[in-house]
Amino acid sequence: MAKKTVADIDIRNKKVLMRVDFNVPLDDKQAITDDTRIREALPTIKYVLDQNARLILMSHLGRPQGKVAKEFSLQPIALDLAKKLGKKVTMADDCIGDSVKKLVDSMQPGEVVLLENLRFHKEEEKNDPAFAKALASLGEVYVSDAFGTCHRAHASTVGVTGFLPGVAGFLVEKEIRYFDKLLKAPEKPFTLILGGAKVSDKINVIENLLPKLDFILIGGAMAYTFLKSRLLKGIGNSKIELDKLELAAKIFEDARDHNVGIFLPEDHIIAQTISDKTRVRVSVEHIPDGWIGLDIGPRTIRKFQSVLKDSKTICWNGPLGYCELKPFRKGTAEIAKYITRLKATTVIGGGDTAAAVNALGLGSKMTHISTGGGASLEYLEGKELPGIAALQDK
Repeated sequence: MAKKTVADIDIRNKKVLMRVDFNVPLDDKQAITDDTRIREALPTIKYVLDQNARLILMSHLGRPQGKVAKEFSLQPIALDLAKKLGKKVTMADDCIGDSVKKLVDSMQPGEVVLLENLRFHKEEEKNDPAFAKALASLGEVYVSDAFGTCHRAHASTVGVTGFLPGVAGFLVEKEIRYFDKLLKAPEKPFTLILGGAKVSDKINVIENLLPKLDFILIGGAMAYTFLKSRLLKGIGNSKIELDKLELAAKIFEDARDHNVGIFLPEDHIIAQTISDKTRVRVSVEHIPDGWIGLDIGPRTIRKFQSVLKDSKTICWNGPLGYCELKPFRKGTAEIAKYITRLKATTVIGGGDTAAAVNALGLGSKMTHISTGGGASLEYLEGKELPGIAALQDK
């Protein structure tokens, strides 16, 4: 069911409490190394300010475990946001309490306050009703624009909607639109690219999407569990999930029943140790003992490209190699570059895949890059996300 958005309600001159996902990576000097999530929230932020509303933003950063920790302060984000907006962003010293209430009550229309890290309070992740009520008391309307946290029933994503009318921001609306299209009416052929470490992380996505898919391309460490289940050539010391071999074999059977083609790596970039300086070589089919498969090889890249060539819808979740290190990035990079040249809807699940695509400078060439790794996976599994379910229906 469609959800109301911030454009469906009157927010003029109101106090708007907005949940954003400013959980961005910082280096050891507290400089932001990837501002994607801040940029993606700007359309909703600017819309709210154009309505002469008072905007109270709230977010978490990192995992401070319910304790105040300077390295997890949102202060660097307040400074970055002020530059992006070209106006002052006032940083609150907490997210609830008398000083915060006084600050919000003194706001003028068009002003912005950023609350301090929600997770400095353990009550946030516990969805504590008193904490949610204290947050809600700061606003008159609640806007959810933090898709990356919508799969968590926390005080700032679900609890506040018990006290304030809740609607979606434009980012959450966009995420829902693209994922709903994949789930309900994907243009065919529809190809799913899967990578990352674990079969167990992706099994529910495969099962939910199988009836809609034409092809599945599997890379990353999870490919070795599939290869092992097929009793194919040796996989050396590559990472596998022994307890998922039967499950992987069953996926092949289910795919055959749905007439879905599954393609696994035919060659591999292998090394004996996982490091930037390690000696690598290409192994065709068989990986010798003592060697680890860490990326797809050139033959596999060409094979995957030939499958993708005619695809009209592509969904990608999980890098195809050990992307953290340069020697094992080529598979992910080549496939990413290739799909930007196709006339296809390209949807990139969040997390490591989004980071890899953005690091390659290809983000703007994809149809949609999700801002939520865990949330996008659960959406593709067909689960109802609590942070979306809590919003008002149209």
